[in-house]
Amino acid sequence: MTDLAKLPVTVITGFLGSGKTTLISHLMRNPGGKRLAVVVNEFGDMGVDGEILKSCAIPDCPVENIMELANGCICCTVADDFIPTIEALMALDPRPEHILIETSGLALPKPLLKAFDWPDIRSRITVDGVIALADAEAVASGRFAPDVAAVDAQRRADDSIDHETPLSEVFEDQISCADIILLTKPDLAGPEGVAKARAIIAGQAPRPLPVVEVAEGMVDPRVILGLEAAAEDDMDARPSHHDGPHDHDHDDFESVVIDIPEISDPAELVARIEELAKTQNILRVKGHASVAGKPMRLLVQAVGARVRHQYDRPLRPDEARAGRLVVIAEHDDIVDNRIRAVLCPAAEAAE
Repeated sequence: MTDLAKLPVTVITGFLGSGKTTLISHLMRNPGGKRLAVVVNEFGDMGVDGEILKSCAIPDCPVENIMELANGCICCTVADDFIPTIEALMALDPRPEHILIETSGLALPKPLLKAFDWPDIRSRITVDGVIALADAEAVASGRFAPDVAAVDAQRRADDSIDHETPLSEVFEDQISCADIILLTKPDLAGPEGVAKARAIIAGQAPRPLPVVEVAEGMVDPRVILGLEAAAEDDMDARPSHHDGPHDHDHDDFESVVIDIPEISDPAELVARIEELAKTQNILRVKGHASVAGKPMRLLVQAVGARVRHQYDRPLRPDEARAGRLVVIAEHDDIVDNRIRAVLCPAAEAAE
C-alpha cells in the first residue's frame, strides 16, 4: 500500500448476538495476507467483546491494533472518539492495511457511514464494504422483522403495539445498508429456517444482495474483504428509517452493569438469565462469572433466552472471584432492582 492509497475499512454490523465478534476473531486468525486493525464499539460500560478480541491477537493483528470505544456510539462521538482512533491506527508503524469496525448490536450503520465524510479522514479512508450479520434462527422466527404476530409474542404485548418497533427498524437499517449478508448459525435454523430467513432478508433489502451462510464465523476473507464498495459515496442506495435531521437516537435502548458474586453452578446462572429474557424482555446479556473451585473465568453470552457459556482464560492471582454482566434491553424494560433480584438473589436477600 502506498502512502497515497486510501485505507480500506470494513464495517461489520448485525443485531445482538449475531456473531460479529466470532467473525472478527476468525478474520484476525485468517487475514488473507493483510495486516489488520480492529475498532470495537460496545454498548454499555464494560468491554467484553474487546477483551475477547485482544485474547486472539496475533502478529498480523497485535494487541496495539485493537481499540475499544465505549463512550457511546462512534457515529455520535466523531470528533471526540472516532477520528482520534482512526488517526492513531493510521499512525501505527507498520501501518494497518485494513481496518475492521465492529459496531454495537444496537448501532445504525448509515450514520456511521456519514462519519466517513469527515474532512480529516475522507481523503485517506474508504469504506470497503458493510457486512451485516443476521442470525438465521432469529430472522426465521420473525423476531427482527416487522411481523405483528412475532413482535407481539416476543414483547408479550397486546394487539395495539406499533408494528415498526425499534428492534425491527434496527434490523431493517442494517440490511438496507449492507453490501453482503452473512447468515449465521444456519445449523440452529435448519434448512427450512434458512430458506425462510433468506426470503425475509430479500423482502427487506432495497436491492439484490448476496447472502452467504456462515457457521462459527468461518468465511473466506476474500468473500468480504476487498469489495471496494466505496460505501461513503453510495449513500442514496442505502435507505434508512432514520434518514432526516434527527436520524440517530439511542434512547430506545439502555444497559445496566450487574456485579455478581462467585457462583457455585453455571446452570443456575443460565436459568436466571433465561428467566430474565422470558419475564422482562431482556435482549442481551454478556460478561463473565467466577465459579467456585474453578481456576478459569466463565464467559457468558446470551441472546434472549439462548445462553452460551465457556471457560475462556485462567483467573489472575490478583483477580477478585466475582463476575460482572452487561444487560441490554429496550428503555422501558430496564428495571435495575428486578434484574439484580433475578441475577443475584442471595445478595438481594442479604440487604
